[in-house]
Amino acid sequence: MESLQPVIALILGLVLGGGVATLVLIALRARDRARVAASTALPDGTAAVLQGMDEVAVVVDTSLQIVAVSAPAELFGMHEDYALPGDELRALARTVRRTEAPETQTMRLKRGVEPRLVSARASVITPRLILIVIRDITERERVEEMRRDFVANTSHELKTPVGAVSLLAEAVESAADDPDQVRHFASRLSAEAARLSQLTSRIMNLSRLQSADDLTELRDVSVDEVVAAAIESQSVAADSAAITVARGGERHAYVRGDVQVLTEAVANLVANAIAYSPQGGQVGVGVKLDGGVVEIAVTDRGIGIPEDEQERVFERFYRADQARSRRTGGTGLGLSIVKHAVQRHGGEVEVWSRPGRGSTFTVRLPAVPAPDDLPIPKKRKKKKAARDGARAKGEKKR
Repeated sequence: MESLQPVIALILGLVLGGGVATLVLIALRARDRARVAASTALPDGTAAVLQGMDEVAVVVDTSLQIVAVSAPAELFGMHEDYALPGDELRALARTVRRTEAPETQTMRLKRGVEPRLVSARASVITPRLILIVIRDITERERVEEMRRDFVANTSHELKTPVGAVSLLAEAVESAADDPDQVRHFASRLSAEAARLSQLTSRIMNLSRLQSADDLTELRDVSVDEVVAAAIESQSVAADSAAITVARGGERHAYVRGDVQVLTEAVANLVANAIAYSPQGGQVGVGVKLDGGVVEIAVTDRGIGIPEDEQERVFERFYRADQARSRRTGGTGLGLSIVKHAVQRHGGEVEVWSRPGRGSTFTVRLPAVPAPDDLPIPKKRKKKKAARDGARAKGEKKR
């Protein structure tokens, strides 16, 4: 029995020692958990990840003070050691801290003075720290809204000619025994079909210009060629309205672009000027080379556009004069096509107009040097000879 006492004592010592060690370990872990729960230190690598992010991201503590930010966050007025801005954003952080579950909300935040639509996602990264990642979805929402409007407007605009074609087809069928009526309805049917074809073509052209695809048929384009083709394409409409289209300004200017797209853009401006000019009036097309910019201006003396509507004339399906557009078969897409075509060529278009005095649409495009094999015009030859003569006279004096 005495021989077993040392063994029993050893076992008891081991049990007691193990129990004490376990209690110490539990206490140390509890202390570490408490330290972590009370700490506002960033987890390892968090700051480096934030600095490499392209999106807006911030880490806030329990008092909603910002302890770390990504570089883009400064655009929204978010800086370290400052309070988290925005009532909705602070409410989101409080909710996530209370539920400890990630949550995403859509809200509006100010970037400078401009309100932006954002998607904010908040999640807990430590007991006292919350990570908020913000994505600016303003442009995506704008594009989606434009798409919805485009589909709605297109559907509405297509209903008119489609309905007219259907009714006229019925009228032709019911008047089968009256050749004069058949010819009358057939003529109107042909006009509506042409209008439908034009509308469909312009919708396709506008969609192509608004797509992300680059222009493929790029070359050095003669502005003279573009203007001449645009005027020629509208000659029938001009003759029908007894309107004279006069071309003036400089010659032999060149731009880099797609000749078909540019010609259609200028033709739309000429067609618009003819449509809104009085019978027997005049439309002017002028070209000016100003430094590295080519200006193509189309002027009419028509009804003009009120100042509060001038910004809207480049919108799809917008018409300054609804009644005249119905009479002329206008689609409301011509100026929108002009705007997008010019923008795709790195240029801009603007309008000057006064009611009762007419309008001037000016297209500005980056100029490029004329081809080397282009003959020098007589005016330029005279100017060049004058410059050469002045230079030679100066050298002789020296």
